[in-house]
Amino acid sequence: MIEKLRAALFRIFKKDSAAGKIIDRVVTEEIMLYIIFGVLTTLVNYVTTIILKRFIFTAEKSGEFTLVNAIAWAVSVLFAFFTNKLFVFKSKSFKAKVFLREFLSFVAARVLTGLMEIFLPELLMKAGLDGRLFGVKGMIAKLAVSVFVIIFNYVFSKLVSFGKKSGEGAGDGDKQEEKE
Repeated sequence: MIEKLRAALFRIFKKDSAAGKIIDRVVTEEIMLYIIFGVLTTLVNYVTTIILKRFIFTAEKSGEFTLVNAIAWAVSVLFAFFTNKLFVFKSKSFKAKVFLREFLSFVAARVLTGLMEIFLPELLMKAGLDGRLFGVKGMIAKLAVSVFVIIFNYVFSKLVSFGKKSGEGAGDGDKQEEKE
């Protein structure tokens, strides 16, 4: 499927053109899977929120939505961790040391970028990036932060959470564990 997409894009943009070179580097199986599972992670977050609000936290108490949102965030981070681990970055090891390092670094990055998503749009708005999108002031700042967060999460996951560490690469954690 990815190869068909690449072929279609290369029919539009010559492979040796500037756009073709960007497509060649960006339209890869790993990045496409990251995008697909990112969309699914968002759906998990929304569905979790809806289920919790409709069936468990049905009262409209102060702070309730924040609790629901926190639970939905945790569920979606777990979903993202396992889909990124297994399907995007193909890290198959479940040895305790490897798994714990991957999980803790993944969650730490998501906590950091979660805080960025909460606080950076307001700072960008105060700095002048307060344009409207969909009739909402500040959505340009939120969009800019979202783009940065997606890129940061991908790079951090690729290089730190599921990247090589002491001779260990994605998918070969079991081999490294056996050597130790």
